[in-house]
Parts: sequence; C-alpha cells; structure tokens
Amino acid sequence: MSYIGKKFPNINLNSVTSDSKESIVNLSKPPNKTLLFFYPMDFTYVCPTELHAFQNQLGEFEKRGISVYGTSCDTIQVHLAWLKTPISRGGVEGITFPLISDTTRILSKRLQILDEQDVSYRATYLIDENGKVFYESINDMPIGRNINEFIRIIDAKHHNEKFGEVCPANWKLGKKAMEESNAGVIKYFSIKRQDLNNY
Repeated sequence: MSYIGKKFPNINLNSVTSDSKESIVNLSKPPNKTLLFFYPMDFTYVCPTELHAFQNQLGEFEKRGISVYGTSCDTIQVHLAWLKTPISRGGVEGITFPLISDTTRILSKRLQILDEQDVSYRATYLIDENGKVFYESINDMPIGRNINEFIRIIDAKHHNEKFGEVCPANWKLGKKAMEESNAGVIKYFSIKRQDLNNY
C-alpha cells in the first residue's frame, strides 16, 4: 500500500539517542519535515554503512529543516549497544540522530514493509509538516541507499512549494524547473535542446 499523499500512520514508538535519551515519537504529528528510514537489523553489514552515510549528510538535512530518524525492529537496549560500538567493530558510534524501536512491528506491518522473516526492508519515507508522505521507496536487503537522492527530492519539494514550478527528470538545486502546463513542457524541451547543461 502506498502512503503518498496520505497521513503517516498515527503510532507511538520509543526512540533512543547515543546519549541514552529516550523519547516517544509519532510521525503523524511531526514538528517539521522528516525523513524516516527503516533498515533490517542492528549489528549487520550494509546497515551501518547507511547510518554513517546519513550521519555524514546530517548537516545538509538540518540545513533544510529535516529531522532524520532510523528505525528497525530491534529493542532500545540493542540500539544502545550498537550506538556505543566503535565503527572499527562494525558499530555506529558517533550517530547522533534518534533510532526508533519497532519491536512489535506494528508500524512495519502497517506500512507492509516486512519480509517473510518479519524483518523490515530498506524503506524510506519523507513526511511533511502536516504528517503527509510526499516520498517513499523500498530497497531490497542487499542494496544500500543513495543519500544524495533524498536531498535532491527535498530540494525539489521546497522548490515546488516556494515557486509553484514542477521539477523535471534529473532536476537538481540551482537548475531550471518548469511551469506545470503544456506551454511549460514545450519551453522546457526547447531550452533543453539549446543548452543541456541547464538541466
């Protein structure tokens, strides 16, 4: 089931940060735009590379007013143990964004992102200030995510909200967007033929 354009599920879950601070999170009522990503399991292989990749770009998300949360079906205690494990031992020490615990799988089931072993796929959701989903994707277990693509999507969302223009294929911040009309499409292709580097 797709949640694009719909409210994110109204579910309370526990989260924890590396300083052992626990809190309750409900992303149907976010304080600002939010990126929520699911990963299969703590103490695995592709997962720590993704968490560190998100951490490396955390400043870019924060600059855009985006909160970042990681989520798996591990317990708070396992999250904490992983957060305190050095990167040299496959851990995620140094991660500062919260990790959510979906141990009952209530959210993963609602989103329909569990495999046959009840492990979450690599699902990603971008949620606006009203709790509505404007982006979602799901990767299979062996395939890590491209963090820069989420930043591009967020930039496109902000551009659309600010200028009312739509963002064509491969659009990036600083490139030209287009008017949402037949005239806009014609103008887009006309300019693109003249100067491919503008798009």
